[in-house]
Amino acid sequence: MAASENVRFSGSPRPGSLPAMTDGQFRQWAQLLEERTGIVVPPERKSFLATSIALRMREIGCDDLQEYHEFLLAGRHGAVEWAVLLDRLTVHETRFFRHPPSFRLIRERFLPIEGAAGPGPHSYNAWSIGCATGEEPYGLAMLIDEHLSGLGGEYYFGVTATDISYAALGVGRLGVYGAARLKDVPPPLRARYFNRLDDQRSQVRDALRRRVCFAYMNVLDLECSPLPKMNLILCQNVLIYLDRTRRMELVGRLADHLRPGGGLVLAPGDLLAWRNPGMERVVYPDTLAYRRRDDAEHNG
Repeated sequence: MAASENVRFSGSPRPGSLPAMTDGQFRQWAQLLEERTGIVVPPERKSFLATSIALRMREIGCDDLQEYHEFLLAGRHGAVEWAVLLDRLTVHETRFFRHPPSFRLIRERFLPIEGAAGPGPHSYNAWSIGCATGEEPYGLAMLIDEHLSGLGGEYYFGVTATDISYAALGVGRLGVYGAARLKDVPPPLRARYFNRLDDQRSQVRDALRRRVCFAYMNVLDLECSPLPKMNLILCQNVLIYLDRTRRMELVGRLADHLRPGGGLVLAPGDLLAWRNPGMERVVYPDTLAYRRRDDAEHNG
């Protein structure tokens, strides 16, 4: 059942009208968003926050910000409505192979090396955090599959894709993308990993879709994650929304989710002067990445 079917408000907003947000109300809403997701909305983004909330309020027939705020905090229906609102407040801008240098780095530095990887079967687990509508984890899955198949022998891999938007996760699970979304996918990969549905849409083939598991996860709850240790963690759409303290805490927790030798790939500029005794910086042009030391288990 859609959230709007569960919501009943007495207000009837006038056509074209949106409730105004005072500075005090902005602080109240920004605090709620930060407490629940870690996302920080600076004062200069007040207009964006106010407009996004007001448009959703208009859809459900509510014209009182305080009433809507209280509804979000109350019961199961409020939780469902929060998920809908959060989808409006988070940006899902992404594309396949969005940051090419990071994918080159992964291929050259973090995937098994022929010969050194042994005779197989090869196994590899990766995690895409802030996966949005799925382009990043599917691109990662294509890269891993291409590489491991080239080593010969049996292999297994899985990509875990997490986000806080249920709507975006639904798009990712379906794996259907328009032609514009596929423009950065090289033709050989399109031919191998996509089925053409019509002139405008293609769908990721089942064999690859089965390798990618989409799941809801709030980065504030990372310590409760049941995920196994990873060979690779790609986190390039999350840290920009967090304050410096939370960034440092999150990256420290991610380091703990890596196997010895595993790689953590961030976006350039995400962190400055981060240090961890169990991690070493991987120098590669136009990237920000770290490797978990092989002796990290002994160093904590």
